Amino acid sequence: MKAFLLAAGLGTRLKPLTDSVPKCLVPINGRPLMYYWLKLCEKHGVSDVLVNVHRFREQVEQFIRTNCFPVKIHLTYEDKLLGSGGTIKANQEFIKDENCFFIFFADNLTNANLQKLLAFHLSHGEILTIGLFPSDTPESCGIAELDHTGRVISFVEKPANPTSNLANAGIYVASPLILPAFPDQDFIDLGYDVLPRLVGRMYGYLVQDYLIDVGTWKNYKKAQVDARSLLL
Repeated sequence: MKAFLLAAGLGTRLKPLTDSVPKCLVPINGRPLMYYWLKLCEKHGVSDVLVNVHRFREQVEQFIRTNCFPVKIHLTYEDKLLGSGGTIKANQEFIKDENCFFIFFADNLTNANLQKLLAFHLSHGEILTIGLFPSDTPESCGIAELDHTGRVISFVEKPANPTSNLANAGIYVASPLILPAFPDQDFIDLGYDVLPRLVGRMYGYLVQDYLIDVGTWKNYKKAQVDARSLLL
């Protein structure tokens, strides 16, 4: 099983910390955020992870060199950011022989059970499963509406009038059959450019494990405390 770990974000909401450290390496309880992702991949049998980098790529390269993980790590440098979907499109050779693969947003901290997510994905046979969580601020998230079977019947990025509170968790399982839904452009955002095209062809999975976006100072500070007691 392979995974994309989308880690090239600028982390502007965490300035001034991210003026000198890439967001994917911000320390959480004494360890870089990426450490928790790679350990999660190791725990759930992910063999290969493609990580996109942008600013401070040397720090990411050094982190990989100086730490030993059973997971094979492939770094790809983006001189110009391609977006969450653009990275996948540009590196589609990475997953061409896979039946399915994971996509992770690296600015989250989670102990999600990836095996349960994968089992759910395989059970319904569609081309995408999107992890979801209930949000108190749905207008600031990508919001999915589900039917009684869990099929996504609408998806809107940052809706002015949300129809549900089920927000994109930044954790997916996808089939390579998803690729024709990617538009013919260099910068592609999954939430704006791809997921609305897949309404009716994807299912939502409620992530009931710990998950937090550490991209704000409030959540970053909370994650420092939470990580001490989590099984990460």
